[in-house]
Amino acid sequence: VAYQPEFAEPITNLTVPVGRDATFQCMVLHLGGYRVGWVKADTKAIQAIHDHVITHNPRVSVSHNDYSTWNLHVKNVQEDDRGSYMCQINTDPMKSQVGYLDVVVPPDFINEDTSGDVMVPEGGTVKLTCRARGYPVPHVLWRREDNADLVIKEPTGVKTRVSTYQGEILKLSKITRSEMGAYLCIASNGVPPSVSKRIMVNVHFHPVIQVPNQLVGAPLGTDVTLECYVEASPRSINYWVRDS
Repeated sequence: VAYQPEFAEPITNLTVPVGRDATFQCMVLHLGGYRVGWVKADTKAIQAIHDHVITHNPRVSVSHNDYSTWNLHVKNVQEDDRGSYMCQINTDPMKSQVGYLDVVVPPDFINEDTSGDVMVPEGGTVKLTCRARGYPVPHVLWRREDNADLVIKEPTGVKTRVSTYQGEILKLSKITRSEMGAYLCIASNGVPPSVSKRIMVNVHFHPVIQVPNQLVGAPLGTDVTLECYVEASPRSINYWVRDS
């Protein structure tokens, strides 16, 4: 009795990072004189028939083992390779089964849509932006480099302190000098590696002077030190004058 060909097991779906290699396996029983073909199901483009590669894509090749395991190889996978691949046996009616190739892409920042270092006067507003590409779509998270809390101010005046903030845009309203420093935006989508960018926020404010001792006494002929502490951004030029 001549057995009809049949599939031994389903094709395994593949998830492959861009630039890596992918191999689909199609397991066939009792192939006999029939032939195995591969078709990209969404575009109907024939990839290979039996031992012969039909597509002009040089990254595609085929191999088989004892006429039972039929392999479709895609080297250096690109995003265009994403889609369904059909293994066919040329019976009448045709038998087929499908496997899906998902090509994932690690995150990368879109430079023209991502902020650089900024300067802002105290009390002003700064809007930091980090946009990232990748597949799946990356999530963007903000935190301070020194692990201090981020202060999120609502238009209603409500302040919220958070260790991290999710979103492409971080808005710092009515900024204070304590919010000056380095901010990190981190983009991740489950495909390593995650990427991060360091953005420096400089807050400018008028000099403030503190004097620990306003009156200093000393015996005649001895040395004396007058101290004042200056807080300013940008850094101030300090000098001393006498009342006279």
